[in-house]
Amino acid sequence: MLDVIEDVRNEFKIKLTDKFEEEVISFLNTNGGNIYIGVNDKGDIIGINGNIDLLQRTIKDRIKDNIMPSTLGLNDVTVLEKDNKKYIKVIIAKGSERPYYLKGMGMTPDSCFIRVGSSNERMDEHLINKMFRERTKNSLKNIISPRQDLTFTDLKIYYLEKGFEVRDNFEKQLEFFTKDGKYNYVAYL
Repeated sequence: MLDVIEDVRNEFKIKLTDKFEEEVISFLNTNGGNIYIGVNDKGDIIGINGNIDLLQRTIKDRIKDNIMPSTLGLNDVTVLEKDNKKYIKVIIAKGSERPYYLKGMGMTPDSCFIRVGSSNERMDEHLINKMFRERTKNSLKNIISPRQDLTFTDLKIYYLEKGFEVRDNFEKQLEFFTKDGKYNYVAYL
């Protein structure tokens, strides 16, 4: 028996199933976790029969080929043994490019999942869009603008006409700078 229980961070599977990618996606979109293959729902190690090397490659390939965006560096597949029974532990990190989804299906509720307790739930459109906005905003915020001679005269006039107070830190408040103080892609757009 394993020393962990099936919960928000751990999932037990007797064998590799058609829902495997959904499990991986739910961990990528939440806080990461582990999938144990060769373990029943009670945490008893049943073990794996057959070619373990082939199963490891199949797991790695299914994650790489069936999930978007890239999961490179976000998972590890290891073979463990206890009581002369071998089982696989798939370690999944929290993804940095959320939401993750099934390749070919796009970012839809049928393809995006999160971990809730010991189960996976479909994400609704609102949560999918929220995660995507956060990913995009963070990405654009960190890219240096191709031009650094930007001015925001028209934007300042617009804000003033709308009744907003425009101060010297206007550009900083709008998060127009990278960490090293250069204009970012948000400012450029």
